[in-house]
Amino acid sequence: MTDHTPRLDHVVLWVRDPLAAADFYEKAVGLETVRLAEFAAGEAPFPSVRVNDATILDLMPLTYVERMTMLPGSADSAGHPVNHVCLSLSRGDFDALLSRLEEHSVPMSDHSHDSFGARGAATRSFYFRDPDGNVFEARHYD
Repeated sequence: MTDHTPRLDHVVLWVRDPLAAADFYEKAVGLETVRLAEFAAGEAPFPSVRVNDATILDLMPLTYVERMTMLPGSADSAGHPVNHVCLSLSRGDFDALLSRLEEHSVPMSDHSHDSFGARGAATRSFYFRDPDGNVFEARHYD
């Protein structure tokens, strides 16, 4: 049986250096890289990082702007990050992310409590930026 529940499949982030971005997401955020070797070998147009078994972040090189022809004006989005992407984590993974970001000297916001999200009020949350200026929120509900 096929599960047809709507899910977030991927988010495409514009990045200046996909290898450096992948390194940040792997080491500071703790996400597994996908197609990194293929990208480095010129066999894939961009690498990705895995958020979970159903969702990835594509790390799209800014040099691909001229290829964004799927809709009129698509190239205009280059370099304009979304407001933010939120990662929902377990309490343990949340604390581990905090530690890794601190180890990598990544600036973070203060913690918020009870901010609203897809599962209701989160116990704790905070924001940080990747090296390309994309803003992420991390939260846990338990």
